[in-house]
Amino acid sequence: MALILGIESSCDETAAAVIDGNGATLATRIVAQRIASQDEAHRPYGGVVPEIAARAHVEVLGPMVEAVLADAGLALGDVDAIAATAGPGLIGGVMVGLVTAKALAMAADKPLVAVNHLEGHALSPRLADPSLCYPYLLLLVSGGHCQILEVAGVGQYRRLATTIDDALGEAFDKTAKILGLGYPGGPAVERLAREGNPKAVPLPRPLVGSGEPHFSFAGLKSAVMRAKDAGVHADADIAASFQQAALDCVVDRTRIALSVAAPGMTALVVAGGVAANAALRGALVALAADHGLPLVAPPPKLCTDNAAMIGWAGVERFALGYTDPLDVAARPRWPLDENAAPVRGAGVKA
Repeated sequence: MALILGIESSCDETAAAVIDGNGATLATRIVAQRIASQDEAHRPYGGVVPEIAARAHVEVLGPMVEAVLADAGLALGDVDAIAATAGPGLIGGVMVGLVTAKALAMAADKPLVAVNHLEGHALSPRLADPSLCYPYLLLLVSGGHCQILEVAGVGQYRRLATTIDDALGEAFDKTAKILGLGYPGGPAVERLAREGNPKAVPLPRPLVGSGEPHFSFAGLKSAVMRAKDAGVHADADIAASFQQAALDCVVDRTRIALSVAAPGMTALVVAGGVAANAALRGALVALAADHGLPLVAPPPKLCTDNAAMIGWAGVERFALGYTDPLDVAARPRWPLDENAAPVRGAGVKA
């Protein structure tokens, strides 16, 4: 196991971290980390503006790497390798982080590990919980992705389900925009939902009862807009009813995936930005228990985009001898299971 410098810049957080692969706990594994949020820059637009995001990464990343190495009491030459997100994500931001990592690797004569951002999320529970063993069933839920995969090992993924239209995090953000809650939307909807009645607004549960594990949230978003336009429901009730409908969909889809997953799964794991939602975690604890499995989830700070998870993915890949040439390309799309069969609708998001 190794000492890895991790870099993340795939969307609207610029992050750097130093990860010690020999650490026995989360506290000892994360030697140092820093994250710079761009929320204020994007808030006026109600979402991430790719050009603004890329420029912000350029301004922040170099000094941040210097600072996180200083926090760790290390020089660049002290790390064993440099890991950076190489996709998927907003290509301008991905290129900023990857080019920076390439320059550092060349300058220090260190190996480069190009990390799939989704693999960072997929392996982040192992960063937080050293007892988590392969294989496990992963529910990956974020603003851009919503899928269920068997995780058999590093680079070994079998996709069981994906979204045929929108991701769960995207639905939360759209609901926040409809209700005028601002950006970022997911946490705002969750807070408001605590004040509302989850049964007050009749909303659909797309694909529930269909017998397949895939997701769909476009119709739910449209129903939220109609409920708001009707002008008869309190915003808190709309938020609570939306969240409950979304969770009902996720639990139903995950239950089906558990029934068709390969035998021997050690845990049900949830990761990605939406995994920070406390109501989602509560619903999944009960589902996992019904199948005799523990629910494993990273702490909320490791659910949103961060460099610690990229550094940990770098640790796991480097331990297996995986490194990448300096001409490795940034990828705007990069599925974990590249052999997965296409699904109807917008399944390309997988």
